[in-house]
Amino acid sequence: MTGPFLDAGGLPIRSVTGLNRLPEPDRLAAYRTLLPDEVFARFGVDPAQAVDDASRSPFTVRAAQETGSVEVQFRHRVDARDPVVFLHLADTPNNQIIVLLFVVNDPESPRFDVDRNWSGEPTKFGTLSRNIDAEIAAMQAGLTPGQVRRGLRLSRKLLEYFETFVSRLGRDMFLLEPLAYHTAILFERYGCAYSQGLNKMNWIHRAFGAGGELVARLNGSTPFRMPGAEKTVRGRSWAIQDGILGEPFVDVHMYKRVGRHASVNTFPEAVW
Repeated sequence: MTGPFLDAGGLPIRSVTGLNRLPEPDRLAAYRTLLPDEVFARFGVDPAQAVDDASRSPFTVRAAQETGSVEVQFRHRVDARDPVVFLHLADTPNNQIIVLLFVVNDPESPRFDVDRNWSGEPTKFGTLSRNIDAEIAAMQAGLTPGQVRRGLRLSRKLLEYFETFVSRLGRDMFLLEPLAYHTAILFERYGCAYSQGLNKMNWIHRAFGAGGELVARLNGSTPFRMPGAEKTVRGRSWAIQDGILGEPFVDVHMYKRVGRHASVNTFPEAVW
């Protein structure tokens, strides 16, 4: 089904708030459309019912009525520590829809505890504190900042499903919040553009170039600032996570128009 989402009176729904007002079965069915059947089937979950073989639901939706926010999670097992897919969406004050957080994990891959510090407290993607040993191990395993496990190479397909979801809400665009440099580059590849931060991203690229301010700081002073890190998206992102900018990676905002590719590229010929 690709028609508009409808309320009890048959009128089109145009917001997360509107979807959250639906009765629970209808609300779950609406948010279920964010995930392709293959995500469920890959882990032995019935796509039609979104339950495992013990009739337990590893697909959960946290969306209180009369709020404009929703968290959608799918775990390959009900008791799994990490979700396979986590998606946090919300309405904005100016009546747009924004993706606040988007995570995809391979639950069968090794886990790196970058999300907890030495005392077990959340690091909040390294903004509150850091687990340096776990970050080094994750970096050496080929992960990017914030990843606790490798991904499943599903992000592009999930974004396509989200475009359909947004269009069913009568929208032709949505907003995204890239929390790290590599996420912004990934969103560029998927056709997103910048509403804020394009000049910053271009400056980062120049500064990591020959003779640039940031490449000069890749002096081996930490494991995240080794010479040569400027050559890859992952290397740059780890250096930025390590504070090489002198400030957090903030004030970068993006958007995606449904069915359009913006062709923005702030790191030409980038190697991941």
